[in-house]
Amino acid sequence: MIKTPKPSLSGARARLLELSQEHGVSLASLSDFIGRNASYLQQFIRKGSPRKLEEHDRRALAAYFGVAESELGAQEENSYSFDRIKLPKVPPEAPNQQNQWLEVPRLDLGASAGPGAISETEQPFDSFRFSKRWLREQGLENAQLSSISVEGDSMEPMLRDGDEILVDRSQRPFRDGVHVVRLGDSLMVKRVASVGQGRLALLSQNMAYPTVEVDADEVEIIGLVVWKGGKI
Repeated sequence: MIKTPKPSLSGARARLLELSQEHGVSLASLSDFIGRNASYLQQFIRKGSPRKLEEHDRRALAAYFGVAESELGAQEENSYSFDRIKLPKVPPEAPNQQNQWLEVPRLDLGASAGPGAISETEQPFDSFRFSKRWLREQGLENAQLSSISVEGDSMEPMLRDGDEILVDRSQRPFRDGVHVVRLGDSLMVKRVASVGQGRLALLSQNMAYPTVEVDADEVEIIGLVVWKGGKI
């Protein structure tokens, strides 16, 4: 059996390996840094695939290490020297930073804290970024989170009109608390409490709004409200 020779470590491959070792950063972390799968740069160096780095990958790595792009395979005339223009280097921990954050979708919905809002779409239009460490500290590491805005004043002073709330939509046994619920076509945020005999009470914080009692099968519990944010 004829074996295909492995590409020799020379040029850009050798230099990239050398730089990663000098700076104490793994090839997997560098691959993650440029938005590639963990084995991407390992395959580039050891197997010669891809044959050369894409321009945006090469430039990001050159910026990280503070070297000229020509050291990572660019033609000299197309090379950008990051040392020469004093571009600030990415901090040493940067290759792992994007793994420390969770993008939580913001849904284009309003959970009414008043008479009731109609839910027409659940398409995210934006996102909030939360620290995974903070989520662990809050017991939300495995939560199924999304963010929606509060509309109305029935939950004041706890929740105000325009506040953003994090809703955990994980499946769990019901417990009393502040929930986003769907009643008919209306999406509401209320304190929900069991009142026995298969009935639930939807309570407002604002005493101007009466308590509503419904059969449990009339209301859909969307999720538990676990955090709020808003203007001071």
